[in-house]
Amino acid sequence: MTVPPLVLGCPPDTPLEAAARPGDPAQPSTRGGLGLRIAVATGSGALLVLSFPPYGAWPLAPVSVAALTLACRGQRLPGAFLTGLAAGLALFLPLLHWTSNVGVDAWVALATVEALAIGGLGVVLTVVDRLPGWPVWSAAGWVLEEAVRGRAPFGGFPWGRLAFGQGATPFTEYAAWGGAPLVTFAVALCGSLLAWVALDCLPRPAPGTRRVLRRVLRRVGGVVAVLAVPVVGLVAPVALPVSGTATVAVVQGNVPRLGLEFNAQRAAVLGNHVAATERLGDAIQAGREPQPDLVVWPENSSDIDPLVDPDAAAQIDRAARSVGAPLLVGAVLAGPGRYIRNAGIVWDPVAGPGETYVKRHPVPFAEYVPFRPVLTALIGRFAMVPNDFLAGPTAGTLSVGPVRLGDVICFEVAYDSLVRDTVVGGGRLLVVQTNNATFGRSGETEQQLAMSRLRAVEHGRAVLVAATSGVSAIIGPNGRLQDRAGVFTAKTAVRRLPLADRRTPADRVGAAPEWLLSAVAVGALGAGMFGHRRGSA
Repeated sequence: MTVPPLVLGCPPDTPLEAAARPGDPAQPSTRGGLGLRIAVATGSGALLVLSFPPYGAWPLAPVSVAALTLACRGQRLPGAFLTGLAAGLALFLPLLHWTSNVGVDAWVALATVEALAIGGLGVVLTVVDRLPGWPVWSAAGWVLEEAVRGRAPFGGFPWGRLAFGQGATPFTEYAAWGGAPLVTFAVALCGSLLAWVALDCLPRPAPGTRRVLRRVLRRVGGVVAVLAVPVVGLVAPVALPVSGTATVAVVQGNVPRLGLEFNAQRAAVLGNHVAATERLGDAIQAGREPQPDLVVWPENSSDIDPLVDPDAAAQIDRAARSVGAPLLVGAVLAGPGRYIRNAGIVWDPVAGPGETYVKRHPVPFAEYVPFRPVLTALIGRFAMVPNDFLAGPTAGTLSVGPVRLGDVICFEVAYDSLVRDTVVGGGRLLVVQTNNATFGRSGETEQQLAMSRLRAVEHGRAVLVAATSGVSAIIGPNGRLQDRAGVFTAKTAVRRLPLADRRTPADRVGAAPEWLLSAVAVGALGAGMFGHRRGSA
């Protein structure tokens, strides 16, 4: 029986299909068969790593999806889980290697937890491959996997989403229509269609002339579909009208590397940012730089609480007066009680500290320790986190001088809702305050920058990335880099940027695309399981 060209499914007379159906006499039952699939899946994970910064080989993402789809196709469920797990480990162990700076055990544990979600995805891919139109359901499965991994455990960790390797590619514009989940769906759909074309090209018994023609047309249609997904992204940009401009400055003061104890290190970081801002003030007075409307400092630019320490407050006052503009200062604030807070403070050159945003999603095991009494007793290193950071209650929408902006801190840029909330709250410009000094020259900084570029397109806003030691950057609403600083250098960048008041389609629909595509995946999973039970009865 030949499948019509418009029905996306593998004809059942292909050798792979015949060999891969559970219960079929030709089903491989040896460990070698599973071993080959796991090897393919491992290669799939390795290809996906290369699609992310700092490598940036983004076309490998659909190829990786296709390889994992083929590796999982037709397996029994335990084998499918192991196949997906192998792909997940091959992806997350190298992708998250920068977390080994905290501890090798932390790196391996985090990578393993993340990989378990890809194991679950392997099960989904195997179950839905029996359904007509399976490339669509498989692509929705990727969105479901990322939705789960981005929320659990402990609030989730969305690093390694397909979308986050597409900061400046033909798939990027999908973000303006449906956010990062739609970008993931587009990449996964392209890869799933590529797998479908590969399956349809497997050798099979010689057919008649009419069947040959239908097969050729089907394959041509499949190739066109694969290419159409990124092409649609290229021809469907969203450009919001400009509702004003602002001159902004981003200060990367850099950090001292060695030879200072903790308190001296904190004082030196603050001093670096004060000095860099005062140099900017001198350049403004001399006419070498324009007068900024606001100046942005990074996360942890003042680890000394300036609301408590008068010397820190005096230094920040001096810096703000030198440029004649309000600063957005990244600070660690004491209290309430035993807690501390990771905050962005608006510091006016005349009125001093004003509006404050407190980070809403502290990082578990780094900024707070879950089950502290038990885990601290078992793992002594957790005593190095003596105080838990308290989560803030409200979105980071702040008025900094004449500009209403949306502020997120460090890893918060990876969470869709945290960024979207600042735009819905009236942010006309986006800011990412971050401190990547702990991760050195690893890929973490470039990966975070790619997320910021995707957010610019998703929300139609210019984005300022302010990092203590790099990478700081100024990104236009189209996702293009307008300026950037190197790692472990001091640099101040000044640019005039457009402001936006209107919202992109992605902002208007919110999380609906993610929920809808996840529901589609769950429905397809249920249909596939039900069909399997009926077929086995």
